[in-house]
Amino acid sequence: MEPVPEEALPPLETLDVARRLVQEGRPFAAHEVLEARWKAGPDEERGLWQGLAQICVGLTHGARGNSLGAARLLERGAARVDEYEAGHGPAYGLDLTALAARVREQAAGQDWDAPEAGRAADWLRPR
Repeated sequence: MEPVPEEALPPLETLDVARRLVQEGRPFAAHEVLEARWKAGPDEERGLWQGLAQICVGLTHGARGNSLGAARLLERGAARVDEYEAGHGPAYGLDLTALAARVREQAAGQDWDAPEAGRAADWLRPR
């Protein structure tokens, strides 16, 4: 399996790599890429990157059969994204309102099969 970069990538590259990893069924690896960005990025962007990383961990829990933990982390991640959006930080081309809604839909549906997990990356697509 291809290793993920340990150093923080630029924001748009971070999103591209995370999207690809989720589509490949590797949401925890996507979490690691997003976590590197949140730790290296400016404090005012922390909520965005933490929220996206939590969403990826939620997808990981879902894939491992922990639906309750998955739903909680997806909701927590969506809430962080909502908070970040309210502060009007850069969205890097993401529709943050749609992203949070899609993640909550995933959490409510608790459909964790492999094809759905791949489609979960739709929330990482630019507008």
